[in-house]
Amino acid sequence: MKKVVVLQSNYIPWKGYFDLIHDADVFIFYDDVQYTKNDWRNRNKIMMAGGPKWLTIPTGTNANRLICEVELTDTNWQASHWESIKQNYRGSPFFKLYRRFFEDVYLARRWQSLSELNQHVIKSISSELLGIDVKFDDSRHYALTGQRLDRLIDLVRQTGATHYISGPAAKSYIEEERFRDIGVQLVWKDYSGYPTYPQTPPPFDHGVSIIDLLFNTGPNAADMIWGWRGAKVEV
Repeated sequence: MKKVVVLQSNYIPWKGYFDLIHDADVFIFYDDVQYTKNDWRNRNKIMMAGGPKWLTIPTGTNANRLICEVELTDTNWQASHWESIKQNYRGSPFFKLYRRFFEDVYLARRWQSLSELNQHVIKSISSELLGIDVKFDDSRHYALTGQRLDRLIDLVRQTGATHYISGPAAKSYIEEERFRDIGVQLVWKDYSGYPTYPQTPPPFDHGVSIIDLLFNTGPNAADMIWGWRGAKVEV
């Protein structure tokens, strides 16, 4: 059995993104596709005094780019984002535990591209903070043919996957029979049932960045994402 997930890299993603990573044997970053501005690629939400607020990385106005072609020429956002995170989470129970990790991301490095930033943060949080054992790969390592769904299916086929796990948002364009045709079982990820945790201010919001969960629950973060289900879900 080989479970594969293919997904664009996102900026400090929500917990469901890491739930998908945890389900996979191989997680493939799919960044050689069209960049969509002001999507999850370059922004995410954190909890602030007035409720969830966006942290957005400036990426310019060029709409004709792949995600992996988005360069980060303005570095001022890094200190600004860290200041917002610090101001809103410094009183959280586990802020000090993860402070050095995020200071390295925001203050010690200068990121040249959006993909470089996103992939580094996702890989590091997965392995160092959540203890996920998964192989990361990149779609740019494959010679792919076709467009849109044809291209995705070609990628999945080349990985030798037996199971392809997808988030429910893809139901709008994925044709299940196309995966059956190549001998791959399509599995839809279910994000329902996540437990709540102490989060301020109310009302509770599941859809904010993973950093909210980390700063508020610390080493229990993995239990709040998938551990509450018991044994690892098998497909």
